[in-house]
Amino acid sequence: MSARHGPALEEAISSGVQAMGFPIDPEQARRLGGFLRLLEKWNRSINLTAVHDPQEMVARHILDSIAALPWVRGRRLLDVGSGAGLPGLPLAIMRPDLRVILLDSRGRRIQFLNLVAAQLELKNVETVHSRVQQYRPREKFDTLAARAFAAIPDLLSATSHLCRRQGRILALKGHRPDAELRDLEQSHGVATAVHRVDIPGLRAQRHIVVIEPRPENSRTRE
Repeated sequence: MSARHGPALEEAISSGVQAMGFPIDPEQARRLGGFLRLLEKWNRSINLTAVHDPQEMVARHILDSIAALPWVRGRRLLDVGSGAGLPGLPLAIMRPDLRVILLDSRGRRIQFLNLVAAQLELKNVETVHSRVQQYRPREKFDTLAARAFAAIPDLLSATSHLCRRQGRILALKGHRPDAELRDLEQSHGVATAVHRVDIPGLRAQRHIVVIEPRPENSRTRE
C-alpha cells in the first residue's frame, strides 16, 4: 500500500460521509480505511472488485453502501451475495448496534470477509457460506440488502423466506430500474419506493429500491 493512501484515505472517507449528512468518528474512519486496504491487497489475488484504487473505492464502495443507512430497519441485517462485503461491512462499521450477516456462496470470499471482521474487530459481523436459496437461519431478518446480486424480481423470489413480516429488502442500483419494477409489480404485487441518492465524488446515478413484501401494499412511488 502506497503511503499516499495513509491518513488521506481516512480523511476522504470522513469528509464524504459527513457530506452525506451522517456522523462518523475517527475509529469508524480507521476501520473503513482498513477495510479498503485489505480489499486492495486481496483484490490482487481474487476477483473482489473491478476498482483497484482505494481512493476511488471511497465513493464507489464505502459511500455508496453507507447511503442505504436511512432505510435500514431493525437490528438484524442480511447482506445477500456479499462478495467483497458490500454493503454489509460499511453498514456494520457505521451501525455497531446492528447485527450483520454476510452471506456468500464462494469460499474464498468468505475467507476474505472473515479476515476483515477479525482484523477490524467487528463483533457485530458474522459470515455464512451458503447459497441464499438454501440458507435457513433460526431467526429471520429485519432488513435484507443486496448490491449487484440479481434483478429485483429474482432477488425477491430468492430471499422471501428470509424476511420478517414487517421487514424490508433494499436493492442498491445504478440507473432507476423501471423494467425490473414493472416485472416486480406484475409478478409479486409488493410495495416499493425508489430513492435517488447522491454520492459525493460519484457522477453516476445511484438508486435505492425499498421493497416491503406485503401484498396488501402494491403501488410504486418515487
